[in-house]
Amino acid sequence: MLPFAVHNATRNFRLRARFLARASNVVKPIANARLSLQGHHQSRHESTDIRQWSGESLGGYNGRRWAHTAKWRPMQVLDEWVAREARPISLRQLMVFGRSLTEDRLISSANYVRTELPTRIAHRIRDMQRLPYVVVTNPHISDVYELYYTAFDTFRRVKEIKNLEDNERFCSIIAKMLRAHLTVIPKLAMGILECNDLMPGAELDRFMNTILRSRISRRVIAEQHLALTETFNSDWFSPGAMLSESEFIGEVFLKCAARDVVERCGRAVTELARSANGPDAPIPEIRVDGHLQATFPYILSHLEYIIGELLRNSVQAVIDHHRSGPAKSGEKPPPIEVTLCEAAQHVIIRISDRGGGIPRDVLPYLWSFGKGPSKNQRLQNLGQVPLMAATLQELRMDGNFSEPQNEFLQSYTHSNLLQPSAHHHDGSLKSLSTRPPDLRLGMGLPLSRVYAEYWAGSLELHSLEGYGVDAFLQISKLGNKNEQLATRAAMDAV
Repeated sequence: MLPFAVHNATRNFRLRARFLARASNVVKPIANARLSLQGHHQSRHESTDIRQWSGESLGGYNGRRWAHTAKWRPMQVLDEWVAREARPISLRQLMVFGRSLTEDRLISSANYVRTELPTRIAHRIRDMQRLPYVVVTNPHISDVYELYYTAFDTFRRVKEIKNLEDNERFCSIIAKMLRAHLTVIPKLAMGILECNDLMPGAELDRFMNTILRSRISRRVIAEQHLALTETFNSDWFSPGAMLSESEFIGEVFLKCAARDVVERCGRAVTELARSANGPDAPIPEIRVDGHLQATFPYILSHLEYIIGELLRNSVQAVIDHHRSGPAKSGEKPPPIEVTLCEAAQHVIIRISDRGGGIPRDVLPYLWSFGKGPSKNQRLQNLGQVPLMAATLQELRMDGNFSEPQNEFLQSYTHSNLLQPSAHHHDGSLKSLSTRPPDLRLGMGLPLSRVYAEYWAGSLELHSLEGYGVDAFLQISKLGNKNEQLATRAAMDAV
């Protein structure tokens, strides 16, 4: 048997050779890597050697010198969870299940979440392991990896929920993880921007779309269970009683009125525009017409985020275009027209503005997270937003960017859950109206499309250069479409 020093030196030599070969071709995913993040047979000495060589080897590639501290991970455990398929749900299932809530149903919900969360997280961990080594060792993406693995390891160890006491403890774990993961979106966005020359843009955007859609799905089922638990524990609630269709069931608003959402978002966006452009600046009127009585089941904060982003872009575009044109003194800017169309299976919301259209240099990168102009400014702005919830953008005029505005994230209990006017359901609008106008993150449109497509909807933009933009948001009216998740077969085909 070789002496330890010789044996160790041989291992280090092989490790360096493998690493240098992979670093020379960073755009190819390292599908079979067992280094660093997967390190099944890696010792602490080898981990130190990787850190020493990562800076030296990658320093010649665009000056990247990202230190990475690897941890040993039991890959067999992850493989077992990756082999499982996620079980998607629909809004209708959430409504039917929660409409007649009993203790048995609450326990069943807890065990569904208990097994579904580690399954969905495991798939995303595997996605990150398949990234090129130089990408996954980016400090921001590496931090996200550690957060995901910690959550996976925590949830997979939770025993079967058998009673209400077990459920209370489980809810505390969920709430803790929800708060810890508020840093994920800003970190992912910064990591993707810093790595946009290390991978093809299409692959980076596909990765971001998959991981953000999965993140939304996990927060939906987690927050739905927390909301059902709070409902069950409320003094006014009688187990087994049918809930009124005019209320929320958990996080699902059964009769989401499109007109009300547009008008509320319009008021918030108008206030934001005045704060950004001055109280005397001419603000375009937001007009709503069409099928004004259209309603559908939806998660209200998701819809508010999408509509808020679209209106905010339109309002600012009209203001800027009106200022730059030969407008007469006192002339009002052209209004923004919002048309609601209710069909048998869909509700379509069209937002039309006359803001001059989308600039040609921006149009190719409209739906990209990592490409486009103003990269350095976007990185700087994202650095000021350490926390961002998945259902809202938490930027505050008071400069306190480190505290979430959504009180739901402070603990898993929140009062008046089933009242549509409850403060909890105003979270996304509150954050939108207090967002500093100069902190544009460059991810509002692509993230809005992720939200829209999550419940089998769509978001499209048509730009008429020199005139304006038409945005079309299509929503499933019946709530019978399953959440759109990336299956294992689809991931293996990429």
